Amino acid sequence: MSIIAEAHDFLQVFSDGSVKRFEPPIITASVELENGYRSKDVIIDSSKPISARIFLPETPGSTALLPVLVYFHGGGFCIGSTTWCGYHYFLGDLSVTSRSIIMSIDYRLAPEDRLPIAYDDCFSSLDWLSCQGDSDPWLKRADLSLVFLSGDSAGANIAHNVALKALKYRLSHVQIRGLLLIHPYFGSEKRTETEMADGADGDVKMNDMFWRLSLPKGSTRDHFACNFQMEKLSELTWHQFPAVVVYVAGLDFLKERGIMYAELLKKKEVEVTLVEAEGESHVYHVFHPESEATRLLQSQMSEFMTHYF
Repeated sequence: MSIIAEAHDFLQVFSDGSVKRFEPPIITASVELENGYRSKDVIIDSSKPISARIFLPETPGSTALLPVLVYFHGGGFCIGSTTWCGYHYFLGDLSVTSRSIIMSIDYRLAPEDRLPIAYDDCFSSLDWLSCQGDSDPWLKRADLSLVFLSGDSAGANIAHNVALKALKYRLSHVQIRGLLLIHPYFGSEKRTETEMADGADGDVKMNDMFWRLSLPKGSTRDHFACNFQMEKLSELTWHQFPAVVVYVAGLDFLKERGIMYAELLKKKEVEVTLVEAEGESHVYHVFHPESEATRLLQSQMSEFMTHYF
């Protein structure tokens, strides 16, 4: 049995189809108040399985409803979890900064479950959210008229596609007010200048591997899940698309993809803002959740959400 795909320290895929994942440090949820928030894990669908970690900020003396940010982790659709330390601390602190309930989704991963499974799992989390107000004491405080979708890397890709599904199926029980996409993970058969630059070869090969493992079998990188320009949408759909903020990192070789995505939205007359973190790398907020740059990102995200309250 041989290794046919590998992401060092994270993933090995073997010739018999089996997969071995190497998890980085994780953290257990705690309903006890810690750093201004509480957290707990919930089951969305045990048959698949799909779960989530919910973060509830402390709001002394207030019982007002809170906005909800639904977050999708990154990892090339093949790795990642809301239990990873970086995600836990980043999202817990963001719930405090933004004074919002955050629900971070653990969806099924490729290559065992290829796209569009991740899209379907994450879309189903919105249905689950809408049904919990009477049974979950934390979600009784959720204002479903103020829902935001967010994610990093592949999770940003998921947020985009979940928003499209919400429009397609006329989702009405939650109102998606905006998308906050961090270092979105898109691609195409045609390379960008950055992807062809000296020194990018290792990153490009790794991304190609993740796309090969996650796209439907037989698909190329011009499948709509990878190449957003291949998605055929009516002008009416674009006019109904929520406001978007796209965060890119100056040292991220995927920066061009984020800029191209923002330019497409602008051309379609979607309200879009592009924000760059100069001198930062891809998903720096996960690897350095307490850095000054991460604190700035959390503040920027909070300001974007507040604009739509």
